[in-house]
Amino acid sequence: MAGAPEPRAEVAQSWMRSLRTVDPAQDSAPTANDADVRAQWSTSPLRGPVLQLADELRTIADDAGYVAAVTDESGTILWSCGGRVMRRRAERVNFAPGARWDEPHMGTNALSLALRSGRPSTVFSAEHLVAALHGWVCYCAPIHDPRGRRLGVLDLSTVWNRAHPLAMSTVRTLATTIETRLAGSMPTAAAGIELNCLGTAEVSRDGQPARIRPRQLEILTLLALDPKGFTPDRLRDALYGDRPVSAATLKAEVSHLRSGIGGGITNRRYTLSSPIACDATDLQTALDAGDTATAVRLYRGPLLPESCAPGIVQWRHHLEVSVRTAVLASDCADHALRYGEHALHDATVHQHALRLLAPDDARRGVAAARLHSALLD
Repeated sequence: MAGAPEPRAEVAQSWMRSLRTVDPAQDSAPTANDADVRAQWSTSPLRGPVLQLADELRTIADDAGYVAAVTDESGTILWSCGGRVMRRRAERVNFAPGARWDEPHMGTNALSLALRSGRPSTVFSAEHLVAALHGWVCYCAPIHDPRGRRLGVLDLSTVWNRAHPLAMSTVRTLATTIETRLAGSMPTAAAGIELNCLGTAEVSRDGQPARIRPRQLEILTLLALDPKGFTPDRLRDALYGDRPVSAATLKAEVSHLRSGIGGGITNRRYTLSSPIACDATDLQTALDAGDTATAVRLYRGPLLPESCAPGIVQWRHHLEVSVRTAVLASDCADHALRYGEHALHDATVHQHALRLLAPDDARRGVAAARLHSALLD
């Protein structure tokens, strides 16, 4: 339309992706299996914190004329509330439990953008791809667990003429409250072994630093990343490569590791007998789920950067390539900027960030400086 303003870059990019799978003329969101959704909500870690805030969410929705909704990490609505009139309007477009609001199913909307970028998002009126949503405005913020994994989003939606400048700050505050209550309801990291091996090499046991030698830390990392475990010969190869090391030496290292972490490693075939908290395994989980926002948040540098063990080097390369590939495939500048903090010599990543940043974005200076330094190396 002549004279119409250009859409925001993230909206325009979302339109292009969405048009591959979504008809702008569709009248409502598709529905997942109701029984599966009910079962998922009953066991969701979000259920307790959300229900604790249910009265507050209902009050906000009723007083301001909004509908509130919580989704899982895939964009399926698990819970919603609102006044009778707004609920009826929302149900016309299937903004209700069981509905799929991710980008491949419902196109450009605040929920799909927040899920994709990992950042709060607002989509107003005709920014929605689906014409049936042009009368709506949506405010959305992602919800993460204490280890940074994305669990879903919280959304407040209403008709466009009830848009309010404080709605976004409200939804962000509520999402933060849910995250805080979620952290309080989950077992603390202190109750067991926590391994941080991305850009560092730290192990704690019951909240206290564990006295683990570098070789033992390599063993623990390999066992965490490969839950199927290792035969003694395979573990020896992963640690020492072609170096002539006796079986007794390997056995002694595993024994010392057991003592350092209080057991937890099986005999014969070496595996962890109980799970541990590990940033590298969380990163792999995020990558497997296509959750680039969580992946770049978790990635703080190379896996055990001082290690030369062949198995660690192989995993290090795998994780670096996986994260970098996900960042370069993403159209979110935040991903490239955040990953770029740990890839200062990667000119391609900094160029990608510059391509995605708007001309008036102050962060262009950061990306440009990194690119300049990378090109000088």
